[in-house]
Amino acid sequence: MEFSVKSGSPEKQRSACIVVGVYEPRRLSAVAEQLDEISGSYISNLLRRGDLEGKSGQMLLLHQVPNILSERVLLVGCGKERELDERQYRQIISKTISTLNETGSMEAVCFLSELHVKGRDTYWKVRQAVEATQDSLYSFNSLKTRKEEPRRPLRKIVFNVPTRRELPFGERAINHGLAIAAGINVCKDVANMPPNICNPAYLAEQAKQLATKHDKVSTHIVNEAEMEELAMGSYLAVGGGSVNESLMSVITYNGAGDDSKPVVLVGKGLTFDSGGISLKPGEAMDEMKYDMGGAAGVLGAMNSLAQLDLPINVIGVLVGCENMPDANAYRPGDILTTMSGQTVEVLNTDAEGRLVLCDALTYVERFDPELVVDVATLTGACVVALGAHATGLLSTHNPLAHELLNASEQSGDRAWRLPLWDDYQDQLESPFADFTNLGGRAAGTITAACFLSKFTKKYHWAHLDIAGTAWRSGANKGSTGRPVSMLTQFLLNRSGQEQGE
Repeated sequence: MEFSVKSGSPEKQRSACIVVGVYEPRRLSAVAEQLDEISGSYISNLLRRGDLEGKSGQMLLLHQVPNILSERVLLVGCGKERELDERQYRQIISKTISTLNETGSMEAVCFLSELHVKGRDTYWKVRQAVEATQDSLYSFNSLKTRKEEPRRPLRKIVFNVPTRRELPFGERAINHGLAIAAGINVCKDVANMPPNICNPAYLAEQAKQLATKHDKVSTHIVNEAEMEELAMGSYLAVGGGSVNESLMSVITYNGAGDDSKPVVLVGKGLTFDSGGISLKPGEAMDEMKYDMGGAAGVLGAMNSLAQLDLPINVIGVLVGCENMPDANAYRPGDILTTMSGQTVEVLNTDAEGRLVLCDALTYVERFDPELVVDVATLTGACVVALGAHATGLLSTHNPLAHELLNASEQSGDRAWRLPLWDDYQDQLESPFADFTNLGGRAAGTITAACFLSKFTKKYHWAHLDIAGTAWRSGANKGSTGRPVSMLTQFLLNRSGQEQGE
């Protein structure tokens, strides 16, 4: 897909299709008014006849509009002008791209990037349009023997900006949007891969491939033998029931020289989570291939980072493992010794994500990090609390939490902060070990983060629980690519590259 920006009058556009907005009720946008005047009120006459009300997402494709150079004009319903917000804007763009892809228009000039979205500038609108376009066109069909493709798919789209002064911001938005969308697609591809293909070794191979593509990236794979030497007893216990070796992939991006402390991203990579001895219910168990969504998100963000060539040091850790029931599997009642030396009483083997993450969080101390963010499909309780709309955010460091929340709002990849008070730590008390791996049903997302916080005393740390946002269920089942956009925005901000204007 080819993207570009330009600043031009709608009547001068010669294209397969020109895209303009119509507000509710039947009110033409400024650009649509210009086209209507040139066409001798052709468009407004259609609207008066009731062909399009202007409700958000409505589409009306016109052919051979009088005096218009473009072959087609696509009228897009944008709802009420004053109510057009970020979410609705992205939805409109997605619906527009899907429609264009089905019309046979192989190229289009889109004026929706000139719509007024409260508090958002040209950079934001163009970048969101690029990301929404790539998301709309994504499909995972690499394992299908018969692939259905549009006969004449959309191949080129031009976003129009109001003035020539805004062209540099639009061009920058396209570069950023393409890099982020590429990382999102990497995340989706890896997460959607079935668990008989995507195991810890597969994750490690993806990490190695990233290093071969970019000079500033290097990769180190920590195998089980090295984990034994490091006394990562908790991590090893979780993978003990699987024939697939646990592998932790450490991806280093050096964009700021050796003197700059790294930002560390740690992603939970349970390539399949059966629940272990505490076996999960059979319904929708296939979706437990998405329990490596955190690792997929970190891998995607590292891809975006490398493509953007940001002046920052970042280490991405993919905590690869598989949780299976077996004669060698760990059991409820076991007491594990973590890499930190702290002991954990296992109450439920399905609370395994925190048991691999805790050793990874101890491991990354060696990098003397500026900060650490872990990303994990950690708790069903987060789905109950926040649904599929917001990622759960918990942190022991207020400035870091605020940075991540700001990045989530900028990117549209939203997060919501939950408390991490010491009051909740009591739920993890154990009569036999330092603490348990389960805090009970109440406040499950918070007690899981409380568990992780016991291993993060030596640096600033935040935890992202993406259990509700990493994938969709149902007929449109698949990875969402979240939170790549939020993480990349966070890194853009950290490296001073965030400003569109």
